[in-house]
Amino acid sequence: MISEELLKNVKKLEINTRRIVQSTFSGNFQSAFKGQGINFSDMRTYQVGDDVRNINWKASARSQTPYVNLFEEERELTVILMVDISGSGVFGSQHRTKLNFAAEIAAILGFSAVHNSDKVGLLLFSDHVELFIPPKKGKNHMLRILRDIFSHKPTQKQTNLAEALRYVTQMIKKKSVLFLVSDFLDHHYQHQFRVVSKKHDLVPILIEDTCESTLPSVGTVAFQDQETDEIIYVNTSSQSVQKAYNNMKYARQLEQDRIFKLSNSEFLRLDINQDYIPPLIEFFNKRLR
Repeated sequence: MISEELLKNVKKLEINTRRIVQSTFSGNFQSAFKGQGINFSDMRTYQVGDDVRNINWKASARSQTPYVNLFEEERELTVILMVDISGSGVFGSQHRTKLNFAAEIAAILGFSAVHNSDKVGLLLFSDHVELFIPPKKGKNHMLRILRDIFSHKPTQKQTNLAEALRYVTQMIKKKSVLFLVSDFLDHHYQHQFRVVSKKHDLVPILIEDTCESTLPSVGTVAFQDQETDEIIYVNTSSQSVQKAYNNMKYARQLEQDRIFKLSNSEFLRLDINQDYIPPLIEFFNKRLR
């Protein structure tokens, strides 16, 4: 049974997203993410100036007349929204959580694809794949995806990016655009990330909270890991603790950047407390160059 509050949230997000898509992203989405290749469409007799590499030698031999293959670019995209719903998604220092922010980003990207008559699918994951919805066209399908992002309760709290990437490779054979929306608080996903990026257009969207960038100096504080439930007490006023935290944060960011760049993946870093429209526009424009 879908609650009235859930339907209200989905409807509100749809209205806000539709306005943004129509006013800002209309036309840019498909241009930024090109069609998935060239498909054979027909044959005709050879004409002077045709590329000899397109000659269909078998058909030419059978008919004793040279024939060339004709191709057309496939414009339709298949978009898969891969959304991390692990325990760290409940964190948010201001007016929204990481998971709510991820839902907004998924809505923008999903409705942009729907606006261009592209197929959209969903993969929700924690330390395993929680839910997979095969790609389909249409507004109603996209609304179902949003309902599932909001309503699905994860069975586990931890994160396994490699498993999610491995699964999508098994399920999606045709080259697709994969938006991986996560805070990337995980390790050991580099190999699978590179494997997937060779087959698909893999776009990592790293979401973070401003509060995570610095450790406030407020004395001894109890911290609970949202994915393991472990509680530790930390003296946040200690200079050595502050230095260790900053070093850890910097090292993690360098490692993420290294993995993305080695895989030739253009990526986005988004702060859940900031306006995400300008960086999305900049990202689309960058891909158009």
